[in-house]
Amino acid sequence: MPVDTDLFESMRLELRRGSLVLAVLGCLTQERYGYTLRQALAADGLAMEESTLYPLLRRLESQGLLLSEWREEDKRRKRFYRLSPMGVDMLAALTAEWRAIGASLNKIIRD
Repeated sequence: MPVDTDLFESMRLELRRGSLVLAVLGCLTQERYGYTLRQALAADGLAMEESTLYPLLRRLESQGLLLSEWREEDKRRKRFYRLSPMGVDMLAALTAEWRAIGASLNKIIRD
């Protein structure tokens, strides 16, 4: 029986949504501004719309996980983001959790 494409897309987005925070924190171990962050995520296979990324960045900053500052570069003002000390700790904790979940899922769904 073929997979319902609408249902699959809904489930795929739900699965993906849960990994975006980890992906953004992981990419921000190196300071970046929004556009270069989007490029880095896309280069690693996790393209993200601006309408998803920028609210996520604001939320993570309000939660104390990111620090940001406005700077002028190439005659344009850009907002640069980096992990806060709490963000570094959260990235480590979420990475450990991600690996544990992955290991469990690999056991459960192995062929």
